[in-house]
Amino acid sequence: MNRKYKFACALTVLTLALTGCASKGPKVEEPKPNPLPKLVNPQTLSSVFSTSVASTSEADPLRLRLDSNNGVVYVINPKGEVEAYQGKQRLWQKNVSKQGLSSGVEAAEGLVVVGNQKGQLFALDQATGEQKWTAQLSGAILAPSLIHAGRVITVANDGTVYAHELDTGKQAWTYSLPNVQFSLRGQAAPVALDARNVLIASANAYIYAIDALSGAPRLQRRMAVTEGRSDIQRLVDIDGEPTVAGQFLVTTSYQGQVTVMDMVSQQVIWSEDASSTQRPEVSGNGVFVAQNDGKITAYEITTGHKLWENDQLLNRKLSNPVMLGQNLVVGDLDGVLHLIDPSTGNIIGRAKTSGDVRTLRVIDNQLFVATRKGAMSIWQNR
Repeated sequence: MNRKYKFACALTVLTLALTGCASKGPKVEEPKPNPLPKLVNPQTLSSVFSTSVASTSEADPLRLRLDSNNGVVYVINPKGEVEAYQGKQRLWQKNVSKQGLSSGVEAAEGLVVVGNQKGQLFALDQATGEQKWTAQLSGAILAPSLIHAGRVITVANDGTVYAHELDTGKQAWTYSLPNVQFSLRGQAAPVALDARNVLIASANAYIYAIDALSGAPRLQRRMAVTEGRSDIQRLVDIDGEPTVAGQFLVTTSYQGQVTVMDMVSQQVIWSEDASSTQRPEVSGNGVFVAQNDGKITAYEITTGHKLWENDQLLNRKLSNPVMLGQNLVVGDLDGVLHLIDPSTGNIIGRAKTSGDVRTLRVIDNQLFVATRKGAMSIWQNR
């Protein structure tokens, strides 16, 4: 067990963060989740697809996710399988890894890419599920890869960024992020910045822009700071994916800040204290953040002015927020999907799945949901 993984155990006990393993130390009583607020004439969602896969450990912050490409939905099973569905019809099912799978699915350019905790990266043919190539990385793969500019970009949990050629799987380049003595167990997925460059978020609160073709660094910028005295208090990981919205780049960090940078000037334009391990959402002039304590906060994107804050879902271990149509949606530890008016912060509806909601995505105006208990589902507005 490496040092990073060991520290994740201690962090669970001392700070109740979502980390990598359970502790045998004294039991720490967690704050009780707020009860669900009563709603009058609540809106809801319609389920259009659902399936069940194996659950993951409650102590491991894996964020398995579904993906969709060309009308086909790809589902990952932690036991090592990948499935493809068109509508409710299963097109194929493949047992990919006897060691299980630990990253979400990335599907694009004819490939389906998944990874496991042994650092094995698998590329499958979208049409048949047959394995096209595999690669060995230097650390566990806990976040989905990104297919971009003819490359498969993957971040290993030891901080090494890998690029493999899309067609052959040949390693094109690697980039090593700075070594961090302590960090949360988890990793933000790579994000496309533009047609050629990708963004990588790191455990030292920096963002790196890297040329996907050559591996040359294009930008390095610190996005958060901490004034903690102990190693735990100084943790300031960026575990949620950065959000690119026009000229703006938005990040959140654990025990740090929500920060907005203008990519034209490459200058931070504002930063406000907020602790979050989730990807922020941007819609119109609003930046929406689900904080670790359960508060949901909206900021004006150009000024950082706080538009509203909702504290009705305290201690409900919220997922990342996403926009579905005209509503903001966030999931919680009981599998409840909360519909929120993005202009006021008022909760206006809900739907229910099963288990702690780990990831939300919106693809083609449909909500893709993955939970710790293995409930994989797709929803749409009624």
